Amino acid sequence: MREWWQDLTDLALPTECGGCGAPPAVLCARCRALLERAAPRRVRPVPEPPGLPEVHAVAPYAREVRALLLAHKERGALALTGALGAALAGAVRTGLGPGPDRCAARSRPGPVILVPIPSARRAVRRRGHDPVRRMALAAAAGLRRTGTPAQVAAVLRQHRPVADQAGLDARRRRENLAGALEVRAGGARLLAGGRVVLVDDLVTTGASLAEAARALRAATGTRHEARGAVYRAATREGREERRIGPRSQRGKSVPGAPEKGPVKMIGEAVGAAVIAAPRDSFE
Repeated sequence: MREWWQDLTDLALPTECGGCGAPPAVLCARCRALLERAAPRRVRPVPEPPGLPEVHAVAPYAREVRALLLAHKERGALALTGALGAALAGAVRTGLGPGPDRCAARSRPGPVILVPIPSARRAVRRRGHDPVRRMALAAAAGLRRTGTPAQVAAVLRQHRPVADQAGLDARRRRENLAGALEVRAGGARLLAGGRVVLVDDLVTTGASLAEAARALRAATGTRHEARGAVYRAATREGREERRIGPRSQRGKSVPGAPEKGPVKMIGEAVGAAVIAAPRDSFE
């Protein structure tokens, strides 16, 4: 019984740092500094896939940062969620803040709407949690604490199986993901009146973010201009996450039916924020 309890405790409260393995903290001071002191920057995968939104990343995908993401995603080190969510919030702020390195969603009024890239259902079952959605919720909470209205809208889903992306080059990843994502019924209206930012833990070729942006444009009937599109409809405040499902949509939409009324395009791009990216993709 004691061994079982210790194993369970280690999943939520690891006895060593998820980044460097140093005891006894979940996240040692040095690895925490890698996330907290990083200055998020614009990243551009090479080659850059068509339709990729402006992406800002916190740190290169290497060494401790890579280990932290894998510990959270694959080993269920949920105690890392807060630190990773705070880092993700920093990347979102960089994209929306003043200066030349900011996404086109920056000038729109309304809350920041974080849209997590969905994990495959089999991956969620295997891991026991959805790491990107979990980080998105933590990031939204961090943004609100610093005065930026923010919510999570998990409106994307995979509507067909895709192959494991590991080992695929940029072209094959684009082909693998082409048309794989869609917006849930009624989901387009949940992007209402805000600044849409796609979020993920990692960008490599950019295929997932480009496909997600395409799915949003398809659901809202907008066309691609420059690097993407920003969407507006009606919003609801004061909820941690915009619910999608029979209860929240009852009387409002029919699954598979088109949206009632257009959702207008305003601006040129959906933003995107991630924790890590390949070192050579940073500007």
